[in-house]
Amino acid sequence: MSPARRPLAEMPLRVRYHECDGQGIVFNAHYLAYVDMAAFAVEKALFGSHQAFLATGIDMVVAESNLRYRAPCRFDDELVVSVFLGHLGTTSIVFESEIRRDGKLTTEATLRYVFVDPATLRKSPPPPEVREAYAAYLPAPATS
Repeated sequence: MSPARRPLAEMPLRVRYHECDGQGIVFNAHYLAYVDMAAFAVEKALFGSHQAFLATGIDMVVAESNLRYRAPCRFDDELVVSVFLGHLGTTSIVFESEIRRDGKLTTEATLRYVFVDPATLRKSPPPPEVREAYAAYLPAPATS
């Protein structure tokens, strides 16, 4: 992931004891919880709150997730989860997250969300104001 990209949001967190496994390392499933929590930080940054996002008439559900572990995180580590926009499609969006400890990359996560109608949970394109809010964070096209 390019360091020149601007994050949608950055969320600090401290690893809690119960999030660690018998080896003293954050249990793998908790990394998904961390990036999911950061997705709500994105909604807060762009729309003010999760409720304000829902008030636009759209919601999102996870359709795919991928994690890449580069270094272990342990109890009491202070982490920062940064969320970047990787792709904005007609009915889907990809968040690329980086988890860092003291500036060192520990984990990369890619999550694809699908925009859905909150009442039916059927795939639906986001309204223009939602698309515009995210589009401002699209990666710049490569120049040669």
